Amino acid sequence: MLSKRIIPCLDIRNGQTVKGVNFVNIREVGDPVELGRRYSEQGADELVFLDITATHEGRKTFVELVKRIAFNLNIPFTVGGGISELKDADALLAAGADKISINSSAIKNPQLIDDLVRYFGSQFVVVAIDAREENNHWEATMHGGRIRTGKELFSWAREVENRGAGEILFTSMNHDGTKNGFANEALAHLAGMLTIPLIASGGAGTMEHFADLFINGKADAGLAASIFHFGEIAIPDLKHYLRNAGINVR
Repeated sequence: MLSKRIIPCLDIRNGQTVKGVNFVNIREVGDPVELGRRYSEQGADELVFLDITATHEGRKTFVELVKRIAFNLNIPFTVGGGISELKDADALLAAGADKISINSSAIKNPQLIDDLVRYFGSQFVVVAIDAREENNHWEATMHGGRIRTGKELFSWAREVENRGAGEILFTSMNHDGTKNGFANEALAHLAGMLTIPLIASGGAGTMEHFADLFINGKADAGLAASIFHFGEIAIPDLKHYLRNAGINVR
């Protein structure tokens, strides 16, 4: 059985790590280079870096910042934000990213998934899906949750897998930043229909939430931000707790 992964997420705006609630009320929390180094030393399994306003503002992710972060890491490192063509991904991978994550650009141009997979390999391609649930219907969104797409979560996730993506990073916008637990019902449905790894984001507040995620949500990895950024949960303590709960972690 593969080990469950713990993944801190660095949402970047203007070169600083930020955090919000339900994708709004954003505040700065620190230098991404220092935070990345700290998480690497603490035993995080991977790191995700998302330039959260790159697509909305029509610019590319900061390649120089990616280089600085990568230089201080010894764990896999995924970068997303503003990737709309092969050369964007190529630049980020050359700067030290291990994987790239696409979201809005994949919805606008699903063929981009195929192209990235063909050029780089599926193991390098993560497709992020930010979705909101209303009246028992999950809809994928674009541009950091600003734009509705009409795409239903589960059918879009199946298409993403069929196009060759290596992983899906699902964020529940209803749960984001609330610290009330993950969207385990939706996650379990996704996990049951997919054969590729599923990373869960949105709602982490306690160690118990991670246990529930892995046991009931069936996700392969749990991603969180504020609880790590503000020292509410230490990664070594979380892994110790999960091991005692019978969950296989690295």
